[in-house]
Amino acid sequence: MTEKDDIERYLRNFHDEIDSASLYHELARLEGQSQLAQVYRKMAESEEEHAGFWEEKLRQAGVTPPPRRPGWRTRVLIWLAGRFGAAFILPTAMGKERGGARSYLDQKESRETDMPGAERSHERLIMAIVGRTSGGLEGGALALLEGRHRAGGGNALRAAVLGANDGLVSNLSLVMGVAGADLSGRTILITGLAGLLAGAISMALGEWLSVQSSRELYQHQIKIEAGEIEEIPEEEEQELSLIYQAKGLEASQADLLAKSIMADKSSSLDTLAREELGVDPQELGGSAWEAALTSFFLFALGAIFPVLPFAILSGYTAVIISLALSAIGLFLIGSAITLFTGRPLVQSGLRQVLFGLVAAAVTFGIGKLIGVSVSG
Repeated sequence: MTEKDDIERYLRNFHDEIDSASLYHELARLEGQSQLAQVYRKMAESEEEHAGFWEEKLRQAGVTPPPRRPGWRTRVLIWLAGRFGAAFILPTAMGKERGGARSYLDQKESRETDMPGAERSHERLIMAIVGRTSGGLEGGALALLEGRHRAGGGNALRAAVLGANDGLVSNLSLVMGVAGADLSGRTILITGLAGLLAGAISMALGEWLSVQSSRELYQHQIKIEAGEIEEIPEEEEQELSLIYQAKGLEASQADLLAKSIMADKSSSLDTLAREELGVDPQELGGSAWEAALTSFFLFALGAIFPVLPFAILSGYTAVIISLALSAIGLFLIGSAITLFTGRPLVQSGLRQVLFGLVAAAVTFGIGKLIGVSVSG
């Protein structure tokens, strides 16, 4: 590896650490629970120390470190966190920490430092915050997270992007298949709108059934939990203690914490629902109607791109403009995916365009064959 390669790697590491520190500072600012906000601040301080490590490496290589400013992906994530809450972007942050730990183990400068362990620790903390692990917290760290609402919508950003992608690719393929059969522009428009509505309604219904079924299951489980608290409180206390021991607390600490929680009837059911079931009793996994409407809108948003030109144009002009608009939409979706993959924006966007246009070409060709066969 050349010195130039090393410098580029130092710069990547430096920017990654500044991005993480900026994100955690924003999460601390948004967090209403002071103890959890302090956890975020400590994580941000740790990332800033790591950035200082790479700044020093750059200086030793004769390079002036760049300003400590977050990149565009992080600025978008910060905006999303402010608009939709921390749960919206925490899985992306967790993925960054996992990748950072693996990367630092592969680099000779950081392999023997505490940085790989710190990144793994950050990953475990975030996993605990979003309620995805039964372990990983050590000592008093668990107490900082006690009572935290579980984040049922942690993959909302990914779902939003993929929902729009489904609508665009499926309707583009449908429209191009009909266009290949040499049908009129009006027929293509009606078919495209029908495909948009059918797909959006199907997506919305499926999402409503999924969320509503989960809510009903959670309600049933919470009802059972409430009965067990009344009938066998000692067993529930022991079970809660075991959960905390699995998360890293000493047995004596876990027993004391479980006893104090069970002594307060008003909060014991809430805590047991969160710890045993992994659900916020107030939200029960979110609103089924909100999920359905969101799915409908996102699918329709993607599906409208290939249809619009046929509302005012016809023939190959409409087909070409439809493909161009769809390519723009696919590029935007591919770019949005880089928020949680970290891949280069242009590469990801062009890859999405390629896949979508290949699917459109296949269905156009099939439509052409069917059209020729029918007319013949």
